[in-house]
Amino acid sequence: MSAGPETSSRQGWGYRLTVAVVVPVLRLLARRDWRGGEHLPDAGGVVAVSTHASELDPLTFAHFVHGHGRIMRFLAKASLFRVPGLGALLRSAEQIPVHRGGDASATYRSAVEAVEAGLLVAVFPEGTLTRDPDLWPMRGKTGAARIALSTGAPVVPIGQWGPHRVLPRYGRVLRPFPRKTVHVWAGPPVDLDDLRGRPLDQAVLVEATDRIMRALTAIVAEQRGGTPPATPFDPRAAGVPETGRWTGEEGRRP
Repeated sequence: MSAGPETSSRQGWGYRLTVAVVVPVLRLLARRDWRGGEHLPDAGGVVAVSTHASELDPLTFAHFVHGHGRIMRFLAKASLFRVPGLGALLRSAEQIPVHRGGDASATYRSAVEAVEAGLLVAVFPEGTLTRDPDLWPMRGKTGAARIALSTGAPVVPIGQWGPHRVLPRYGRVLRPFPRKTVHVWAGPPVDLDDLRGRPLDQAVLVEATDRIMRALTAIVAEQRGGTPPATPFDPRAAGVPETGRWTGEEGRRP
């Protein structure tokens, strides 16, 4: 699928370079199973959320969105902006830095401004690679819900399954052979209508976040043909670090 008018008119050199380099590589690495692109609005502010089980996910997420005619503003770790070369690329592409453990208000304001400007803001609501032992989506953070409820923008859930087979969680080496299939499916916007206009207290944000995570988990369950855990994995309850590299050996499902 070719890019639409937005992708040809609102991108910096960093975005164009990334597309030129990454898209051909992704096409070689794996087969694509893309579904639900009709749920992405052609224009206007959108919060797109995705599952996160591999460090390849941001690229497959972006490929799907770009292929359906939208450009995206990622919420990306601030440390990436300090990497020589990569930082300049991210700034040119107008990605949004996330300062973990620091002032979250600047990230929130930038994301809201981007949505209000009619852009698609991409968020991994888990905040990091899932810690679930079986790679199911874990408990989400409230950032995506806050952005959506503050702006009135729709939240489009995009489940992914398969990138982890090409690049395992925290893996260092790509595994392109035998050739795998990467499943990227979008679902209908998450129903948050009854929460809009209410004060953004913790109860509202948690409820909106739970709905977002349930929508993502339902997509992944269909992709996997399996049954997710009754309760999403909670790193705090399991005694697992919420950020940083994690091998999966330090914690267990509570």
